[in-house]
Parts: sequence; C-alpha cells; structure tokens
Amino acid sequence: MARLAAAIGSGITRVTDRALGPYQSAVIRIGFSATWLLFLLREFPHRRELYGPDGPWSWELAQQLIAANDAFTVLMWSDSVVWFEIVYAVAVLSSLLLLIGWRTRAMSVLFMVGVLSLQNRSVFMGDGGDNVIHLMAIYLVFVRCAQVWSLDARRAGRTRERRARDGSAPEDRSGPLLWCVLGFALLVATFGGLIPGGELVPGGWLTFFWGLWVVHALWWAAGRIESNVKPRVLLDIVGNLAHNAALVVIMAEACLIYAAAGWYKIQGSRWQDGTAAYYPLHLDYFSPWAALSDLMSSSGTMVMLMTYGTVIVQVAFPFTLFNRRVKNVLLAVMMTEHAVIAVVLGLPFFSLAMIAADAVFLPTTFLKHLGGLVARARDRVVRRVPPGRGRTLPGPREQRRPPLPKEPEASEQAHVGFTA
Repeated sequence: MARLAAAIGSGITRVTDRALGPYQSAVIRIGFSATWLLFLLREFPHRRELYGPDGPWSWELAQQLIAANDAFTVLMWSDSVVWFEIVYAVAVLSSLLLLIGWRTRAMSVLFMVGVLSLQNRSVFMGDGGDNVIHLMAIYLVFVRCAQVWSLDARRAGRTRERRARDGSAPEDRSGPLLWCVLGFALLVATFGGLIPGGELVPGGWLTFFWGLWVVHALWWAAGRIESNVKPRVLLDIVGNLAHNAALVVIMAEACLIYAAAGWYKIQGSRWQDGTAAYYPLHLDYFSPWAALSDLMSSSGTMVMLMTYGTVIVQVAFPFTLFNRRVKNVLLAVMMTEHAVIAVVLGLPFFSLAMIAADAVFLPTTFLKHLGGLVARARDRVVRRVPPGRGRTLPGPREQRRPPLPKEPEASEQAHVGFTA
C-alpha cells in the first residue's frame, strides 16, 4: 500500500511539476503550422474559389449551415472580398509566426481561428488531412509548444542570462500590447453579436475565448508581482496539467485515427482479398505519376503486400505503444508509407498532417539529435563555417560574442511558452 501511494504521489508530482514532452510538442507545432502554411500558399491563386465569395458553396448557404450547427468562422461576419482577404492574410501570418515560435500563446489562438474560419466556411472542400489539422489546431491552444525550438524559448533564455549577469531583465512590451489588441477585438465581437452563441454560456465560443484571455491576463499579472509567489505557482501547475492532458489527447487522437481506419478496412471485401490498394492507383484523380502507379500495381504480390501491410500497421500501432522498440520501427514504417502516399497518390498535405501527428510519438533522443543536425546546418549557412570534422577556430567577431544561453532545465522550461 505504501509503495502504491508513493507511486501515485510521484505520478501526480510529475504531471504537475513540469510540462512533459517539450520536443514532441515543439515538433507537432512546427509540423501542423508548416502544413497549413504550405497549403494556404499553394492554394493562394484559388483561395476565393475554395473559401471565398467565388466558391460554389455560397455565403448564403454557409450562413444557413452555420446557423444550424453553431460552427465558428469569422468569415460569416461579412461577405465582402476585403474581409476575406484580411482573414486569409491573418491565417497565413499566424501560421508563419507559430512555425517560428513568436508569441506562441497568441499565435496558437490566431492559428486556430484561421483554421476554423476557413474550413467551416466551406465544409465540403476538405479531406482527412484537413480534419486532422482542424482538431490539432484546437489542441495546440492548450499545449506549451514553445519550450524549445522557438523564438520564445530564445527570448526566455536571454532573459535568464541577463538576470544571472546583472540582476535585471528587459521589460516585455510587445506581449501585453498584443493581448490588449486581441482583447479589444474580442470586446468588439462580443458586443457586436458576431460570435455564435451570443451569450457567455458554458461551452460557448464566447466563454472559450474570454476564458483564454482572462487566464493569460492573470498569468501576466502574477508574473509582475514578484513578492507573491503562490499565484504564479498555482497557475504554473494548472498550465502543466492542461499541457500534459492535451498531449495525451493528441496521442489518443492519433491512435484512434489509425485504429478506426484499420478496423473499418478489415470489414471491406477488397481489403480481405488483398486487392484494395490496386484501385486508387488507377484513379485519374490520384495518379499524378501514371507510370509510377502502373509500376507499383503491375505485381499482384506487391499489391497484396501493400494492402495487408496497411491494415496490419494501422491495427497494430496502438498496441505497440507498450514496447518502445517495436513502436519506433512501426512509426518509421508509417511515416514512410505516408511519404509514399504523398508522392504516388498526390496527397502531400494529407500526408504531412499525418506525419506531424505521428511525430508526437518520436523518441526524445532522436528529436534532440535531429535538432542538433538542423542547428549545425543553419550555422554553416548563416556563419558560412566550412564543413569538416575538426573544430574551426572562431573569427574575431565570434570571439567577441557572448556564449549562447544554455538549454533551460525542466523546472525552467515550464515557464517558457506561456508568454503572450
């Protein structure tokens, strides 16, 4: 009994003391924001046909549907082309800023608003990848996804370094200003009756957005009061619980997607006889490389292996989470499969969305190694350091540079990412 109580206490301490999976949360932030950004840029010439006033799903039809399901989209506030262009531009900009990790808390909310606004405007334009981005955009609001690999983390590291050096820290002005602007916009939308639901009721969009704004206002106020530590500690515990719970939900969502897809495939006769993979390879809509599709479907054995292999991988993946080695092998197979789908079937954004969802299961050691490779490649490009095994001597400018801040410890990482 004593051991059980100690284990429970250790588990509670672990989930409340810090935000777990800093590298996994960072990679899903980068993955989903990059996927949505590339999609918006790719469809920029066709944006008005997809989500704007020139689309087959007219503004009047969308208004009737949204009045029935209370879906959230700011594109229903006006049917003008100017308003649509503003919303589209904000969606692109928020995706870019979330990708690089600038003011991640605010950008995650704007990212979610952009995703929901565009997708709910034309609900029949999406596919499975859009559905995944739709869900993950909501989950990312609760995830501390800027603990590493972000401008927020770099700014927090410089602040800690300055405090350790001379006991002072630069005053943050852009963060509070940004949240004041967002609060003013939310105030206008509230009194203008622009958000569905219209009243502050539990579960409504107004309650959701005002709750986020108030929580971050309290967080900023608690950080300003240095003598009173208890409110900041309490908010930190709540933030860690929200982050860890959202991370578990993201993992469960990915497992549910694969499990549902795999078990539904088992019930199909074409998947049972091993010929299901043959048919999408011969659809004109999914054959950007006809010669490659014909090559892959020319062998009956290959078609059978692709069909049964897909089902086995999707059904078995949730159960492999209990074995790290098997999970890593199967994870590599699934990511490779999605990469093949992106090329062979011409579904790059669906595949990128699924790869980003799979990345939450990647081991921390691999992500750290990958981050180190990217950092060294960036240094070679920016500083033009000649490649080589040996360590090159720093130039005169590099000798005068202060040392880079160390990576924050686990206790310090918990305070990064909730900045505005």
